[in-house]
Amino acid sequence: MSAKHTFVICAYKESAYLEECILSLKQQTVKSNIIMITSTPNNYIRELAEKYEIPLKVNEGEGGIVQDWNFGYAQCRTPYITIAHQDDVYFPEYAEHAVNMLESAKKPLIYFSDYCEIRNGEKVENNQLLKVKRMLLSPLKVKKFQTSRFIRRRSLAFGCGICCPSVTFAVENLPNPVFTVHFRSCEDWEAWERLSRLKGTFAYDATIQMGHRIHEESETSIIIGDNARSTEDYEMYCRFWPKWIAKILIKLYSKSQQSNNID
Repeated sequence: MSAKHTFVICAYKESAYLEECILSLKQQTVKSNIIMITSTPNNYIRELAEKYEIPLKVNEGEGGIVQDWNFGYAQCRTPYITIAHQDDVYFPEYAEHAVNMLESAKKPLIYFSDYCEIRNGEKVENNQLLKVKRMLLSPLKVKKFQTSRFIRRRSLAFGCGICCPSVTFAVENLPNPVFTVHFRSCEDWEAWERLSRLKGTFAYDATIQMGHRIHEESETSIIIGDNARSTEDYEMYCRFWPKWIAKILIKLYSKSQQSNNID
């Protein structure tokens, strides 16, 4: 397995949750390669990398979320790559599920799983936002629909149901880089929109295989706080719909941003 799959931990500043993320990757039922990258090198990150014997690579070029993701992606030499966000956790069978589903898929593009939220240290498996995202992705539970460009695009047309840190990439079938430097919030949705046009499989695992942490210092919460996200959401809707429909959808979808509050 280690020759097939790599977890890339993107570390930034001094996250209190970084060690928990590392431990979740170390405790997988099958072994994967693990590397760590950062554009903000510091003793805290170095010490954790040394403690767990994880190679640390420093992005000395342009920094930023997308730039760090692309840098980390470029450091890997395995056919499957997961970009692990430092605040999140991966449940023990994540890597096993990801590789098995990608190996069995016809021309796999990405694997992604269902997820829960982690709020104040507790797992939240059901709330309004999670229910909406599962509804958006429900057609992809049908295996033959996972290869349908039309169905994939309809699943993405009403919002981004795919949780970015839950994704594993099938490198050989994807463009490089996967992410483009344009958005601050919708960089993942933009990537899935482009990939949805390709011939291949979106391997959707409807079981919960990872936990996405919601907290005040997360980049998503910061972006929502300064209203940067609404503008980007509107631009994304315009990739699927006429502008008048996009304006209606943005009003509805903006309400879901409230689910990122920790209260």
